[in-house]
Amino acid sequence: MKKIKGRLLSLFLILVMAVSAAACGGAGSDGNGADADNSAANDAAAGDAAGENTAEGDAAADGEGTGAGPAVAAEGEKIINIGVTDSLGGVNPFANDQTELNKYAMDLMFLPLMELDKDLNFQPMLADSITTEDNIHFTVHIDDAATWSDGTPVTAQDVEYSVLRYASPVVANTTLLLYAFEGTDDATGFVEEGAASMAGLTVKDDKTIEFTAKYPMALTTFQNSYGRYLHVLPKHVIEKFSEEELTSADWFNAPDVVSGPYILTGYDPNHYISYTANTAYWKGQPKIDKLNIKIVDGSQVYAGLQSGEIDITQHTMTAIPQEDYESIEALENVKVVYGSPVTNQSAFIQTANIPDAKVRQALVYAIDRQQLVDQLLKGHGEVIDGFLSSASPFYDEGIAPMEYNPEKAKELLEEAGWDGSQTLRFYVNSGDNTFVNGAQVIVAQWAAVGIKAEITTVDLSTLMTVAGSTDYDIMAVQYTYAPVDPYPDVSWLLGGEGSWTGYYDEEVAAALDGTQQTSDVSEITGFYSTVDAKMQADVPMFSVYVISAQGAVNNRVTGAEPSVYGFFNDVHNWDITQ
Repeated sequence: MKKIKGRLLSLFLILVMAVSAAACGGAGSDGNGADADNSAANDAAAGDAAGENTAEGDAAADGEGTGAGPAVAAEGEKIINIGVTDSLGGVNPFANDQTELNKYAMDLMFLPLMELDKDLNFQPMLADSITTEDNIHFTVHIDDAATWSDGTPVTAQDVEYSVLRYASPVVANTTLLLYAFEGTDDATGFVEEGAASMAGLTVKDDKTIEFTAKYPMALTTFQNSYGRYLHVLPKHVIEKFSEEELTSADWFNAPDVVSGPYILTGYDPNHYISYTANTAYWKGQPKIDKLNIKIVDGSQVYAGLQSGEIDITQHTMTAIPQEDYESIEALENVKVVYGSPVTNQSAFIQTANIPDAKVRQALVYAIDRQQLVDQLLKGHGEVIDGFLSSASPFYDEGIAPMEYNPEKAKELLEEAGWDGSQTLRFYVNSGDNTFVNGAQVIVAQWAAVGIKAEITTVDLSTLMTVAGSTDYDIMAVQYTYAPVDPYPDVSWLLGGEGSWTGYYDEEVAAALDGTQQTSDVSEITGFYSTVDAKMQADVPMFSVYVISAQGAVNNRVTGAEPSVYGFFNDVHNWDITQ
């Protein structure tokens, strides 16, 4: 089966934003609260956002952003301020990647077909159902009640037109990985310029459209990779734009026809995104009149929660510094909620450089990972082997993590003929202060068993360049593997030459393919168990720990609670007590 490797970029960016030690950050997509300044984007934003959100001049100078500042509630209006620590990439779905903040900023205007809820169930959003009988043909039914804010019904034709424009070589949007569907180029996912149809799209009626894949795809993969990330646009509005104009039209900076609960009123990529309620929202008029997403430095979150300038934070968009956790827990005006463990502090080993699996096993046995969870994360995390944490419905509790056993590590090194002369190159994200400290502990524990390693700390952008070059021995970064659909990322990471591990195994490949052939949870669990067991045996990567991030909400807010997934699903029901 063809690997959905392109999703790596978007989900990795979500991971960077999701629960990184300092800034969420995107794949996935897509806040471990360990530190501030973990994403490259946030590093740049931190200096600007460190003060008040009054940098409209900065945005104007950069030629980015619209509006005159965050929304302010008029007399009698209700407003909620959401504090996040990542900068905004943009609000135009055609010209945007799907990092966490970008996705949610667009979701508020243009609903996804489906979204995960806090319990990892797929909740209908624009579509009321997505079904398949053969894992090739996927039938999407748009909710009969769904309408655009101008009263026009949302139709299957809107879906078809949007997909065709995403697939245009002129628009050149690679985020959606449309090459999985019939009628698109196998390499690019594009159709012909100006295409009016596509073999993989069939409009059945005004509310029903069928997608046809080129190869078997699990329903959860379709729902997660396409249902959650496809933003349907109003055909009757955007068809007036040429394909060249779709990525730059001013309309997308202030769209006046939306399907979601809020309408964008202004934004500054490094400081705020402001919305006003869509009073014609088909699921019900929002109770909150205005909404601000305030982009701040992680070090400001505590003060903002304390003063009430921030009403709510979210695990995958807000990275709260670890040192502020206890202070926030002590605040009387907020409720603290820890999220599910979803962000994996992964260490990827270039197996070509460390070819002996016994040496790679020794690397893991030498680390006291539970100590790192207890001391670095204050217990807010877990130790696993492989990719799946306890947050996943496919998690196998029977796979016990490799224990801390330095004597076992020494035995394996002796069996491998390790002479200790090699110095391993260990690359770490400089923005992740928590793991920078953890890496020092790890290197000391490796040294204790006879493994020399040299830490090189680089910013995230440089780290990704290094990762792409494969010129390293070990590279560590926070990665969010979607609990319900880890397949796209795992299949790429274990895809052989050119991947972050350089590792390929026929048994692993067969197991991953198996996850796409069935919808039975127990069968899928079995396939992923095979993968994770092979990670213990071959160790092309290992999980240092998985992070449970801190979120907080002001007591005056009702109907809203921080959650890793489903945060905005029912935002129209959020309210505040006066």
